[in-house]
Amino acid sequence: MARILYLTQIEIDHGAIGCLNAECERVGMRRPLVVTDPGVRAAGVLDRALAALGSRAHAVFAQTPGNPTESAVRAAVDAYRVGGCDGLIAVGGGSSIDLAKGAAILATHDGPLKHYATIEGGSPRITDAVSPLIAVPTTAGTGSEVARGAILIVDDGRKLGFHSWHLMPKAAILDPELTLGLPPGLTAATGMDAIAHCMETFMSAAVNPPADGIALDGLERGWAHVERATRNGADREARWNMMSASMQGAMAFQKGLGCVHSLSHSLGGVNPALHHGTLNAMFLPAVVRFNAAAESMQRERRLQRMARAIGLAGCDDAGSQLADALRDLNDRLGLPRGLAAMGVTPDVFERVIDGAMADHCHKTNPRLATREDYLAMLHASL
Repeated sequence: MARILYLTQIEIDHGAIGCLNAECERVGMRRPLVVTDPGVRAAGVLDRALAALGSRAHAVFAQTPGNPTESAVRAAVDAYRVGGCDGLIAVGGGSSIDLAKGAAILATHDGPLKHYATIEGGSPRITDAVSPLIAVPTTAGTGSEVARGAILIVDDGRKLGFHSWHLMPKAAILDPELTLGLPPGLTAATGMDAIAHCMETFMSAAVNPPADGIALDGLERGWAHVERATRNGADREARWNMMSASMQGAMAFQKGLGCVHSLSHSLGGVNPALHHGTLNAMFLPAVVRFNAAAESMQRERRLQRMARAIGLAGCDDAGSQLADALRDLNDRLGLPRGLAAMGVTPDVFERVIDGAMADHCHKTNPRLATREDYLAMLHASL
């Protein structure tokens, strides 16, 4: 049986940040903790959010790390409790939003964070007691503002997923103006994150036709606008479309992801300094080639449909065609040529494979990967 749920309220427009106070009123949030990171604060985006909140601006936690950790979640929970807060507003990229989701759990639930991880059987332990959350993304990539999950590094070093419909933000405020100052490199990396979400969820064999349609449209938007947004950060049309592609990728990936994310989650846990979106871009070509042999890919001509969405002819060898197009796009965006250019060496591959085999995305890939398959994908991505 397929379950299809779309639950949150989304505001998307230039200047949408102006409705933040009204959304707090609708949700019933009077004393929010605003969760963000030093870069968002330095760029002046936090000030815009606080101005929109007016007298409702209450407390701020601005120490979100690039890859959110359990210790950072605990620090945010301490700020939440000291401030007597009754909700959270995440202003930032996926790291800030995911950290806020972790804080929403630990502010109202006992025990270590890993107790609530998906692969630890923790999803049913997350109840509706979680603190309410409003998400205001400042990048166009993760789509965490409309997703039921979060990715966090727990105290034992594993990078784990946390999934519950109770973690879905009560509102998502998508203001493309907040992304206008995003540097080219980060625009490219987060843009490829959105494209990876759209492609990988479309390839998943799980049944969710609405998710497929949303993913395919998101892929078309992302592919058509990521270079424009990277070349000219002030391109308002490109920024709007990238924010929509990011949202659509996350609306769709409730269906399930696959080997790209199994590998990037695991490698990101081994080396937290590596950017998640960039890792997805590195793994996509090899995973597309691997998935081309899946029966569902051929039966439903999914590779050909993705090829057409990005303006290719969609020939019978669409797997190779797409993989080559992805490598070419990465080059045009100025992303690394492979894992080696990011400082990754083969000596970590066995640890990465261990994590990938245990990752929550592993089993929703259209073709179940073995250790040998993962090793081949890692070498192909070097």
